[in-house]
Amino acid sequence: MSVLTIHNLWKSFGGNVVLRGIDLEVEQHEVVSLIGASGSGKSTLLRCVNLLETADDGTIHLDGEEITDPRVDVDAVRKRLGTVFQAFNLFPHMTVMDNITLAPRQVHRVGRAQAEEEAHELLRRFGLADKAGAYPDRLSGGQQQRVAIIRALATKPRVMLLDEVTSALDPMLVVEVLAVIRELKESGMTMILTTHEMSFCRDISDTVCFLDGGVLLEKGPPEKIFTEPEHDRTRAFLGSVLESGRF
Repeated sequence: MSVLTIHNLWKSFGGNVVLRGIDLEVEQHEVVSLIGASGSGKSTLLRCVNLLETADDGTIHLDGEEITDPRVDVDAVRKRLGTVFQAFNLFPHMTVMDNITLAPRQVHRVGRAQAEEEAHELLRRFGLADKAGAYPDRLSGGQQQRVAIIRALATKPRVMLLDEVTSALDPMLVVEVLAVIRELKESGMTMILTTHEMSFCRDISDTVCFLDGGVLLEKGPPEKIFTEPEHDRTRAFLGSVLESGRF
């Protein structure tokens, strides 16, 4: 059974149709990358999965449970999803340790000692062992984004949703965040990510999905999408990325 199944998903904002009948299955340990131009629906798709947006039609199942059912416990669903956005969204008045342990303690009812022990292990794992007592404004952008990823991991999610997590960073800081995502893949984490980093996408993804105007126009393994795309729109998008030097 797939970890996540999206079937015929539609979403509009007023008269603007943003998602048009999206079908997608995500298997356990799979990394799925969503690519496409700005406004193609990538971020909205992630927000629908995390129930930050309500789909107009279609269904989403997480571990076999329909999470788009209006009767679903939204908070319970979000406990099983780890979401990291382009903006770091760390609480500026809290230390790194407090940012990471807040959800495990307050939402998952993990004891402070256990939450902090697990947080320390994650910080060591991702090269931030000396930052537990630091406040976000004392960290670089790359360090803040790594903390944001660790904060999501601390809840032991079934699926990680990563929305353009490097686009707000200077190029020199992108590498350290991508290294974290690569390590997550190697550890078997199931992930859906949106990215404009095409080389990284090609390297890390099991499946690449090209969205165009809210339509999932093409999906397949990265070697197929990047070397033998079927659709003219996919070829045009990849050509424009190549010209911009982001490949």
